[in-house]
Amino acid sequence: MKINCIVIDPHTLQRINTISKINSNEALRFTNEFSSCADALKYLEDNNTDLIFLEVDTPNLNGFEFLDLIRTNGKKMPKVIITTKNTEHAFKSYRYNVVDFLAKPLNDSLFHSAVDKVLKLINPKSPNIDSDTQHIFIKSNLKKRKVYTKDIKWIEALGDYVRLFTGNGSFVVLSTMKAFENELPSNKFLRIHKSYIINLKKVERYSSRFVEIENSQIPLSRNKKTALSQALEIT
Repeated sequence: MKINCIVIDPHTLQRINTISKINSNEALRFTNEFSSCADALKYLEDNNTDLIFLEVDTPNLNGFEFLDLIRTNGKKMPKVIITTKNTEHAFKSYRYNVVDFLAKPLNDSLFHSAVDKVLKLINPKSPNIDSDTQHIFIKSNLKKRKVYTKDIKWIEALGDYVRLFTGNGSFVVLSTMKAFENELPSNKFLRIHKSYIINLKKVERYSSRFVEIENSQIPLSRNKKTALSQALEIT
C-alpha cells in the first residue's frame, strides 16, 4: 500500500523539487499540491491524505495555524514532515508532533530517511522498503536516464562534468560533484577524494592510498581514510 501525500509550499520551484523526490520513492503516491494552507485545508475536508510535506512560512495562514485547524476539525491527523529554509521553526515544529523537520534545500538521503520514519509509524509491522529501488534521473547525451543508486560504482569529477561508472556502462553528466553528492544517499556513498565519490557497497579492498572496486584503483585522500573505515563498519 502506498502512502498518499500532498505538498504545501508557496514557492513553485520548491514544490517541484519536493514532488520530484516523492516520485522517486516507491512508497509514496503524490496526490496534490498547494501554494497556500487555506487551499489545502479545503482539499482535506473532502479528501483523506496520509502525509503532508509542509512549508511553514505560507501567506495569510501559516503552517502552524494550519495544523491547529486540522486538530480541531475532528478528522484524523495526517503525518507531517516540515520542509523550510527557516531553521528557527525546528523546535516549535516538534511541539506539533511532526515526524521530521527537513531544512531546504532538501537532502535526498534525509528525505528518504524521513519517509522511512513515516512508514514505521503508519504500519510498524510492515517490512522496510527496499532501498535498492532508490534512483535518480540523469541527463546524458540529451537523454534522461533512470539510474538506480545500487548500480552506481563510483563517480569521477571531469571539470564542469561528472562521469558515473555503473553496472550498465559509464555516463557523462553536466553537474558539479557537490550537487551530485547531495542527490545520493549519504549512508551508502562517500566522497573519498575531491574528485571521487564511491558506493560503499562496491568496495572490495582499500589501502592508505587507494580504494579498489572491480579491479579499479580509486585515489583515497589521506584525511578521508578514517571516515571510510567508519562508514564501512556500519554499511
